[in-house]
Amino acid sequence: MADVDLIKSRLTAHPDFPKKGIVFLDIFPILREPSVFEALISHLEQHINSHTIALSPTKKVDVIVGLDARGFLLGPILALRLGAAFVPVRKVGKLPGQCIQASYEKEYGTDSFEMQADAIKPGQTVVVVDDLIATGGSAKAAGELVEKLGGKTLEYIFIIELLFLKASSKLDAPVYSIVQSED
Repeated sequence: MADVDLIKSRLTAHPDFPKKGIVFLDIFPILREPSVFEALISHLEQHINSHTIALSPTKKVDVIVGLDARGFLLGPILALRLGAAFVPVRKVGKLPGQCIQASYEKEYGTDSFEMQADAIKPGQTVVVVDDLIATGGSAKAAGELVEKLGGKTLEYIFIIELLFLKASSKLDAPVYSIVQSED
């Protein structure tokens, strides 16, 4: 658990960001310290190898899906270490070629994510990665995209989970987070 304490110690709280009443937990200080970033990636890799792979009928992860944009910081590294493909999920209009879409609720309206239509093959096992789960809308949309292409989401993995929003109950697979916050 020393790695969890180290990771937690580098998160920086920013009160009233992006708006009054919200305390934003910033992961970027972790990335500025290579040894702490390595501890984060190693922790996630170890979790996947010791827990997530057991959820897979093939005992492997085929694809890591990273959510726009902070999931792009973690996803490719994890994919490379696991021998898996990396697939980005982006806001509409940011990916070339044929794409599929899923919409999700935001605080003020809806937004949509896209994934390239040939990014996941039927039957592939998938882990969805992002920095934070709050309401779960964007993670749920990513899971819907995986399902539309015939993939199987094994787990959703986050650095931070805001437990009081109960987002994990909206998802179609288990959630793992390193840091849980009640406020």
